[in-house]
Amino acid sequence: MTEQTKAAISFSLIVGLGIALMLSLCWQYEEKPTRTIKVTAYCPCEKCCGKWADGQTASGYWIQPGDRFVAAPKHIPFGTKFIVPGYNNNQPVEVKDRGGAITVNRLDVYFDDHQTALNWGVKYLVVRVIERR
Repeated sequence: MTEQTKAAISFSLIVGLGIALMLSLCWQYEEKPTRTIKVTAYCPCEKCCGKWADGQTASGYWIQPGDRFVAAPKHIPFGTKFIVPGYNNNQPVEVKDRGGAITVNRLDVYFDDHQTALNWGVKYLVVRVIERR
């Protein structure tokens, strides 16, 4: 076996092991248990957002009518996706915002208007992370 062949086999083995390890880590993440957290709601008004009521989220996203997303603590990266029972027809929503009161084990779901946000109230829900950026 030539040195070039040995190098190619070694490279293939390393790449293959790296991909297997990466997939293993992803699968481990996907299998993490769900967590019960406090879920509140907000809208883009000054009562909810104060001086940041300008229609732009902390991630730089400009809010459009009908948008559904969540505000999460700083340790959860923008783009992370959650399924929040009873919100967005139980479809995944992305982290696009932050909030001063949003701390560990807490999410804030976004609604277009203040009354709908108030109607949501405070809920303790079993939330699942489905994708982490």
